[in-house]
Amino acid sequence: MITAAALRSAVHESFETVVSDLVELVSIPSVSASSHDQAQVRRSAEHVADLLRGAGLDAEVLSVEGADGLMGRPAVLAHREGAAGAPRVLLYAHHDVQPVGDPSAWAQADPFAAERRGERLFGRGAADDGAGVVTHVHALRALAALADDGLPCSVTVFIEGEEEVGSPSFEAFLAAHRDRLAADVIVVADSSNWKVGVPALTTSLRGVVQVDVRLDVLDHALHSGQYGGPVLDAVTSMCRLVATLHDERGDVAVPGLVSRPQAAPDFPDYPEDAFRADAGLLEGVELVGSGDLTARLWTKPTLTVIGMDVTPLELAGNVLAPACTARLSMRIAPGQDPQAALEALRSHLEAHAPFGARLTVAQGEVGPAFDGSSDSPAGRAAHWALTTAFGQDCVDIGQGGSIPFISTLQETFPDAQVLVTGIEDPDTRAHSEDESMHLGDLERIVIGEALLLARLGGAIDGPQDAESAGAQR
Repeated sequence: MITAAALRSAVHESFETVVSDLVELVSIPSVSASSHDQAQVRRSAEHVADLLRGAGLDAEVLSVEGADGLMGRPAVLAHREGAAGAPRVLLYAHHDVQPVGDPSAWAQADPFAAERRGERLFGRGAADDGAGVVTHVHALRALAALADDGLPCSVTVFIEGEEEVGSPSFEAFLAAHRDRLAADVIVVADSSNWKVGVPALTTSLRGVVQVDVRLDVLDHALHSGQYGGPVLDAVTSMCRLVATLHDERGDVAVPGLVSRPQAAPDFPDYPEDAFRADAGLLEGVELVGSGDLTARLWTKPTLTVIGMDVTPLELAGNVLAPACTARLSMRIAPGQDPQAALEALRSHLEAHAPFGARLTVAQGEVGPAFDGSSDSPAGRAAHWALTTAFGQDCVDIGQGGSIPFISTLQETFPDAQVLVTGIEDPDTRAHSEDESMHLGDLERIVIGEALLLARLGGAIDGPQDAESAGAQR
């Protein structure tokens, strides 16, 4: 039998290798957005495959054609067989990253040159999801080093290369490699812990609906002095339309959307002062919306303008803009059908187009929410493993962000138990400038995943019902 103390010691002794592997992964600018060099995404995939081979797995880089007819970004698929009858575990992470944003807003000169400052490692992808990748690699390395007869589970690792652009070939990849990906337990290492030092399982995620909304009011630009007054420019018209999306309290005002004003009773409380500090809210700025704070974050819909085509100040002239396009991102509550939410939003926009402005709505990303539970054998094993690794009770939380493919995994493998584990923390700033990973938590996360795999395979003592998580197949 493997002991928790032995796993903890093995990870601690090799932790500088964990950090150096993460630093090297950050150095590859694997931005999957089509405006960036996709050769770097391929380079990242090859590097991750090498890391997994070094952990004793057979690994290859694969791509499939998506529903759009385009070849998907390269993913890594790796496997190592366990003992006969051992549970099958699928470990997921992604190796692609977001663009860096404003380079001048980073404290370091190069966001892809990781910098260690205090207890954190800064760099694009250091947390989202480079930390998830190295967690899988080094949890498996630690287990392999301690196990005389191989891994306690049959493990497949799937490292996606296009999560940050909506996973366009994800469903096709599952269909093409379904037999190889089939598992009793699926561990998705791409969410957040409650706070530094407090581990969490994510049991609720909002879905996403994204649209581009265009208003046309003129067939060409006009002199604002000569024609202004009877004609309202398209930018101001767009502002009036966007203003209808929220009521006086700041709640989303689109009829027909699912909304849960109370979060799950087992979710932790989120004090307002802690939220304001985590969010970096400026003094005097009020919170908006009604209901529990965690409900506003996790189980109620939101609507955000994430982009708008407006003349920049340096190019501004005294003209009435003939057209304006805004990109709206709506996060939908668990239990909401995404297509129904899309139609509700479209109907609202059509009903509120100001002064007869010509409205066009183009559908973007649409993804379902996730409404799960940790009340399963694998969930209880994960609670034990993370509590043991962190020395703090693991909690269940929701997330306001979206990981639509989790619902796809549930539909494809309905008998699998899906666990969404934390990598980030409130200071991570994923997708923003100065993204970072807390290294103390990274060490604990690696230990926790190694403990979980050992327990699922019956190689370590833990909660009694963990054996039914697929170990006795």
